[in-house]
Amino acid sequence: MNLRDSLAGKVLFITGAARGIGEETARRAAARGAHIAAVGMEPERLEKLVAELGPGHTWAECDVTDQESLDAAVATTVRDLGGIDVVVANAGIANQGTVAESPADVVARVMEVNLIGVSRTVSATVAEVEKRNGYLLLVSSLAAFTALPGMAAYCGAKAGVEHYGNALRFELAYRGIDVGTAHMGWIDTDLVRDVKADSSTFEETLRKLPGPLGALTSVGDCADAFLEGIVKRKRRIFVPKSVGVVAALRPITFSRLGDLPILAQARTMVPRLEEQFRKTGRTFGATSAGMGKRGAPTGSR
Repeated sequence: MNLRDSLAGKVLFITGAARGIGEETARRAAARGAHIAAVGMEPERLEKLVAELGPGHTWAECDVTDQESLDAAVATTVRDLGGIDVVVANAGIANQGTVAESPADVVARVMEVNLIGVSRTVSATVAEVEKRNGYLLLVSSLAAFTALPGMAAYCGAKAGVEHYGNALRFELAYRGIDVGTAHMGWIDTDLVRDVKADSSTFEETLRKLPGPLGALTSVGDCADAFLEGIVKRKRRIFVPKSVGVVAALRPITFSRLGDLPILAQARTMVPRLEEQFRKTGRTFGATSAGMGKRGAPTGSR
């Protein structure tokens, strides 16, 4: 069975669908005959996306940290599309700045969206997914296997998503639900472009990193990998595939030896990062949903 036939008629519930990986995954899945429930915090973009996809799709404004809005988005999906076959728990944000330089609420918000938002998404959708012996794709990151300064909240949350998925896989197996986690390196999305725009130090650091640690992958290639993983109900999706090597080397990257090259740069790199983000006055990138409707200490959109 080819990719098109495998996705035809399936309902994909995608969080964070207004931009980046979520948006491109929605577009490419729809082109292969899937029905899309596009969920996120930018209603104008979601409405435009669904209008462009044509009949047989729906959208819902939703903050994945708000269970009531998630439950409402699921109800809208079931009403409009009949059920849910696949969940792509993709919604995510990243703050700009270190823990010492960031408001506590900003650091907590990153962890809440990226980790608790995934768990709330699963809780909201699992009953519907079980009805169709479906598949849950939890979006983690290469950041689950390595760490960089300036990314403490993001790395912590993405490592949590991976291990949450590991345990969830065992819990849901007898219900006929498969669980996968996605681990991407740097993808050419608004989130990554925002950080590059605000920090020359970040871009310089990427250029020095070896292999997938510094490589940039197109959002299209990432979406294609997601769809292949969904069809094959994969346990792990690596984008690019070389991220799998980093996963295998985790005992080294998280060892005292693995710390040495990062620590060698951190003493000069971290103060420069902090100074650059201090100058921008932003705790999130220019296109980020940031603190959501709660409001952000500084410009978050």
